[in-house]
Amino acid sequence: MPRDISSQPKILKTKLNIGQKASDLTASWIGSWTFIIGLLIFMGLWIYFNILMIIYRWDPYPFILLNFVLGTLAAIQAPIILMSQNREMERERVRQQYDYQIDRKAEREIEQIQEQLKRIEKLIKNK
Repeated sequence: MPRDISSQPKILKTKLNIGQKASDLTASWIGSWTFIIGLLIFMGLWIYFNILMIIYRWDPYPFILLNFVLGTLAAIQAPIILMSQNREMERERVRQQYDYQIDRKAEREIEQIQEQLKRIEKLIKNK
């Protein structure tokens, strides 16, 4: 059932700043198969061309420069992905709290309806 967005908590409707948008975009790109396949192709080409280059190898085996590039990539990606995940966890926590409040309200309304039905039932039995 779709919810009325106007009654949802303010945190769910806030606009994202540039850094938050960038971290979400980066996290979604890094988590895609396109990125993973592209990275595998890049690494394969890097290794292939370094093995083929007999005269000038810019990164001979054991590919220390490639390891440095991948380590730097991981060091930059990790905090960006964590920022995106932390913000999403906070939004999910607020959603859960909002859902809980709605469930409690629905429970109270159901209890009131049950009380009314009991009164109606008593009235019908007494007639």
